[in-house]
Amino acid sequence: MSGAVKEPHRGSAWVILPTYNEAANIGPMVDALGPKLTHDGDRILIVDDNSPDGTGRVADGIAEENPRVEVLHRRAKEGLGPAYIDGFRRALDGGADLVVQMDADFSHDPAYLPRLLAASELADLVIGSRYVPGGGITEWGQVRRLLSRGGSLYSRAILRVPVRDLTGGFKCFRREVLERIDLGQVAASGYSFQVEMTWRVVRAGFSVMEVPITFRERQDGESKMTTAIVAEAAWRVPVMRLRK
Repeated sequence: MSGAVKEPHRGSAWVILPTYNEAANIGPMVDALGPKLTHDGDRILIVDDNSPDGTGRVADGIAEENPRVEVLHRRAKEGLGPAYIDGFRRALDGGADLVVQMDADFSHDPAYLPRLLAASELADLVIGSRYVPGGGITEWGQVRRLLSRGGSLYSRAILRVPVRDLTGGFKCFRREVLERIDLGQVAASGYSFQVEMTWRVVRAGFSVMEVPITFRERQDGESKMTTAIVAEAAWRVPVMRLRK
């Protein structure tokens, strides 16, 4: 699927933004997302892991001024997976029909959000994909490109899932998908969380669509990628297959 997609009538969407030391990015991100959220029930949920740079305080200030923004404060940094799981649960409790996950650092361009929301009329899970025709990555060196594409190919080969961007983190879930999946059983905490969630969606029999996006380097701050995160993904993917 490529090109512009008109947004049909849809239900409410909650955009989940996990944050850790994103004080410089969170305000501009909320401002950029605002015009894309056209339903009265749309919300932005900032999930902050007690950022030492004061991201949580900045987010609280934004929420005081913007009734469509909520903040969920977590006590400590426990990884991407647990932050998203808490965000998913809050969105479901809040009545979300669609739940979007994306980075708060502008590596996922808010301009693509309407495309994902529109495609949710056609699929249960929509992935903003770097590895389908029309997608791509800018500003990354060769090593990081190889790690990213290699991680997706590695996961795809082991899990035998026909999804090109298994490690992609820009996604839109229909409500019923997250209700069907046992979120309490999701084990991954790092970036392998992206693989595990898509794997569980496919195994549950839901449909998946990839729409092209261009992924770019974060706008401000430092990457959260570490060797420990890469190592977790390397061993956890085969475990998913063995425990199916």
